[in-house]
This record gives sequence, C-alpha cells and structure tokens, in this order.
Amino acid sequence: MAELKKVGGVTYTSAGSEYFDKRRLKRAAGVWGLWGLAVAAVISGDFSGWNAGIGFAGFGGYLIAFVLLVIMYYGLVFSIGEMAAAMPHTGGAYSFARSAMGPWGGLATGLAETVEYVATTAVVVYFTAQYTNGITTQLLHFDLSANMWIWWAVLYLIFIALNAAGAAVSFRFAIVVSILSIGIIVAFGVMALVSGSVDWGSLWNIPIDEDAFGSNAILPNGLLPLLFALPFGMWLFLGIEQLPLAAEESHNPSRDIPRAGVWARGTLIVTGLIVVFLNTGVLGAEATGGSLEPLLDGFRVIVGDQLAALLSLFAVIGLFASLMGIMFAYGRNMYSLSRAGYYPKFLSYTGTRQTPWVALVVGAAIGFVALVVVQAAGGDASPAGVIVLNIACWGAIVSYCLQSIAFLVLRKKFPNAPRPYKSPWGLFGAWSALIIGIATFIGFLVNPTFFLAIIAIIIIYALIFIGFAVYGRHRLVLSPEEEYALSGGLHGDPQKEGYDAMEGEVFEGEPKA
Repeated sequence: MAELKKVGGVTYTSAGSEYFDKRRLKRAAGVWGLWGLAVAAVISGDFSGWNAGIGFAGFGGYLIAFVLLVIMYYGLVFSIGEMAAAMPHTGGAYSFARSAMGPWGGLATGLAETVEYVATTAVVVYFTAQYTNGITTQLLHFDLSANMWIWWAVLYLIFIALNAAGAAVSFRFAIVVSILSIGIIVAFGVMALVSGSVDWGSLWNIPIDEDAFGSNAILPNGLLPLLFALPFGMWLFLGIEQLPLAAEESHNPSRDIPRAGVWARGTLIVTGLIVVFLNTGVLGAEATGGSLEPLLDGFRVIVGDQLAALLSLFAVIGLFASLMGIMFAYGRNMYSLSRAGYYPKFLSYTGTRQTPWVALVVGAAIGFVALVVVQAAGGDASPAGVIVLNIACWGAIVSYCLQSIAFLVLRKKFPNAPRPYKSPWGLFGAWSALIIGIATFIGFLVNPTFFLAIIAIIIIYALIFIGFAVYGRHRLVLSPEEEYALSGGLHGDPQKEGYDAMEGEVFEGEPKA
C-alpha cells in the first residue's frame, strides 16, 4: 500500500524512483531546436485564420489589435521566460499556476492549455486535410471530400508516429519546416512587391457602417469590433507560449528557453507583418476578411490559378510545421499533468524512446472525435470556424491571463527562489499581458460567434473539476512541479536533483510550504 500524506487540501502518494523511470524524457534540444519548435507551432496562423479579424474590424482596427497583441505576447513571453528558467521542468503553465495559486489553480491553468493545444491540433488537421485533398483531387483525381475523416485519421497517425519517434526527430523536423515556412512567406512578400500586385488603397476598401458607434475610414465597423479582432489576431502568435513544456528535453532550459522565446517572437512579428500588410494589399481588406485561404488567394492573384496545386503544396508545409509543434505541446502538457496525478497516470508513460506516446494517442483521439462530432452537427460548416478554432483561442487566453497572475503572485510569494533569468519588462510585462488578455476575453464574451465554444469549455471544466475533486486530488504525486510548489521554489530541477528529491522530506517529515 502506497504511503499517503495530506498537504494543503490534497493527498500525495509516495511514488519512488521506479514510477519516474517509466516517465523519463530525453534531453535533445539546444536554442535553435527550441526556436524551431516555437515558430513551427505558430506559423500556420500566417497561412489562414488570422484574416477573419479584418472582416470584423477593418484593416485599421486589425492593425491596432496587432500592436496590442505584440505588447501582450512580449509581456507574456518575458514573464514565462522568467518562470520557466526558475522551474526547469515540463509543467509549464500548470507548474507556474500551481506554485502561485495551489492545486486548483494549477489544474485550471493546465486544463486551459490542454484545451488550447488539443483543439488547435484538430484545427490544423482540418485545414491540412482540406489542402491535401485539394492537391490530390487536382493532380491525381483522388477526391475524399465526402469522407474527410480518412484524411484526419491519416494525418493524426503520421504525426503521432513522428512525435513518438523521439525528441531529436521532433526538434530537427521543427527547424526544417519552420525555415521552409518562413521562406514561403518571405517569397510571397517579395513576389507581391516586385509584381506590383499590392494596392495600398485597397487596405481601406471595407464600406463604412454609418450606424456603428465610432465608425470612420480607419474603423469602418466602429469601436466594438476591435474586441472581435483580438482573438483572430492571436492566431498569428498562438502557440509560442508552449516553450516551457520542452524544459526537460532542453540541454540548458534556464538559458535557452528565454532566449528562444525572444528570437521566435521577433521572427513571428516579421512574418505577421508581411501577411497583414502585403496579403491584405494584394487581395484588399474586404476579400481578405472573408477568405478561407488568404495566402493562397494572394499567390493566385500574383501568378494565376494554374499553379494552385503547387501553391497548395507550399501551404501544406506551414500546416505540417504547426501540426508537429502543437502536437508536441499537448503531449507534454498532458504528460506533466498526468505524471503529477491531475489526469490519469497512465497518460504519462514514455516508453523506450522516452516520448509521451500514450498522451499523444489519447489527445489525438479526443481531437479526432471532436472533428467528427462537430462536422456531423454542423453539416457543411467548417468545424474550425464554428467551434474548434474558437475553443482553441478561448483556452489560450484563459491560460495567458492565469500565467500573468501567477507571475505577479510568485514575485511576492517566492522572493528567495532562484531566478536565473529575469523579465526585462518585470511587473509591467505581466500586467500588460493580463490587461490585454482580459480585453481579448471580453471580445469572446460579447461576440456571439464564440457562444458554442464557451458552452463547450464550461462543460469540459465541470467534468474535469468534478473528477479531480472526487478522485484526483487524493492521489497526487510529488513530481518536480509539485516539489517546487511545496518547497517554496527551492526544489524542482530534475536535471540536478533527480525526480524524487522530496519524497523523504514529505513522507518522513513536513514539507517546507
């Protein structure tokens, strides 16, 4: 019978070294591997999804939203860089919030990231299947549009296999596809300028709604749609916050995760500016706002329809990049929460290649079922546009707000904890991310498009919280994330201390906090 210890409203079970031996990860990433992972997770957002915000707020409104989100993500990246350097273990957002706000806060934040990453993977699978089917239909006359679930299953299986093959494979693949994707976006920008296809006047071609409050040439639909544009603007950057999840697979996480985050941030700002200005300039704001594939539509204007299949192939590279990166994220997120006992513990098995293959399979199964169910419920409507994309963004913004709060709390709560890296924006960065995050959250609440997503999220949270209250909170394990929280920031680096450093202290004496 495992020894039990009640601490702060939860109960810990002694695990020992054998438990953690079955749940080890392999260190395989330097700063460039981490940069590639962060860029790969985000880059598909430059290909599609971001542009719907222009339809709501016009180009001027979207540009304001873009600037606000640049500030928010810099504040967030700096803040999580400081926390990740202090907590070099896989938990990421869950770990930060667990230390700041206790087990329930940790679960709430970690669950938000699970929802974000599983839903985002499903969205990317959906778009990748659409592009891939278009290529095979045009070039090979092989059309599965009536049975798209086959493409979804094939894509999930391929990328589960790639992610399960080992961390080194994941990081190398991420670097390659990130560079290729950046090359495609830069090539588009050069072609748009050289060909003379950019019409700067068309940036403002959305008609002014005279009845909307505050409407003008810059804000054609008024002030309120600024809030609507923020969630879609997130699609240019959503996913970069996953970097701390690679801490136990990084050679030097305290140094490389903050550095990779800043470099990736700069890269994504440049690619975002290219598509926001030049893609919109080629298509015009009105057409951009309603496009399902804005970058491809921009290429078609420049070179014509005859190269559509080839251009679709280029777009798939960016989607492959994000599919690899986001699947990595949900695998590690679910791994860390299950290793600590918040989710079923079997999800954290890593196998001989030291990758969380069980979490990868279960997350894929959840995403696949979500696509099938939403597609069946929505008929011909896009599940990405109707529910799944909205669920992903909602999970992300909840996670951002809670991580910003965690940063502010930890600066006071753990003043003596080692901080190898300190945010150059300090408290201002966390407050900026929190305030803009709350404004974005309000944008979700007041936009009826997101109603079904909010209902789905409420149901998910209710089920998980009930399960944790009844079962999970009585069976937690002293993973590195939990050790850090209980020790006041003095324990929790498995690279230096091992994975069961506090077992004797907790089960034979009293924890420090």
